[in-house]
Amino acid sequence: MDLPGFDLDTFVRATLAEDLGEGGDVTSAAVIPADARLTAIMASRDAVVVAGLPLAEAFFRALDPDVTVEHLAADGDRVAAGTALLRLTGNARALLAAERSALNTVQHLTGIATLTRTYVDAITGTGAVLLDTRKTLPGLRLLEKYATRMGGATNHRLRLDDGVMIKDNHIAIAGGVDAAVRGATAAGLGRTSAPGSVGIVVEVDRIDQIEPALAAGADRLLLDNMDVATLRAAVALIAGRVPTEASGGVRLDTIRGIAQSGVTFISVGRLTQSAPAADIGLDYA
Repeated sequence: MDLPGFDLDTFVRATLAEDLGEGGDVTSAAVIPADARLTAIMASRDAVVVAGLPLAEAFFRALDPDVTVEHLAADGDRVAAGTALLRLTGNARALLAAERSALNTVQHLTGIATLTRTYVDAITGTGAVLLDTRKTLPGLRLLEKYATRMGGATNHRLRLDDGVMIKDNHIAIAGGVDAAVRGATAAGLGRTSAPGSVGIVVEVDRIDQIEPALAAGADRLLLDNMDVATLRAAVALIAGRVPTEASGGVRLDTIRGIAQSGVTFISVGRLTQSAPAADIGLDYA
């Protein structure tokens, strides 16, 4: 599971502690013998793109280190409704105590991956690249961005220190786009001074802002909340001088038209903001 910088052990411990409380799973302790065994299947009741199965295993293993886990699908797989994802055999009390934490995580991440894939499918063949955003739940950014990757998107900035993005408020406070870009360049944050980086991204929401932004030294233009006709005009004016990114209010029913405008990238906050949880359950086998 490719999650650089993510502390899996801390996440699992904190999530289980939140669910178990001080007394643990009092229901299972009362009605299930301590040595009872359980074999269960985690399965999707929806057609989904899977994400989070290694995390689910970590939850079960945290409470039963000897649990047997058979992966029947892998993260990134596109599966039909009714597909079995994991088969578990272990201590019944432990597996039931970990069940909700494991399911919540897989349902959430699989929901994001599944929604992301619908957006990726909608722009297939256009050449545009789908990006996620920083519109994530606090504390879950690395996981949610992992899920968008499983759905076929490319990660945008992970953090504020992950690239320069000069937006309207920056421009207003700095005293203009030229002053803002000069400040970023002086700090060594442009593409020429930081090879391999995206460089200085400047947000524009009007056609007449494009040439000043390019003249100031923008390495990429974020075309914010432009309709398709305006996007086409912007792409024609930019004429390949820098990559372009369409952003703002992008929906599934509008994304293909946006992609066909010729933009390089499309960023979509809805991937992480609005994805419904997938219907995934754990049942006695």
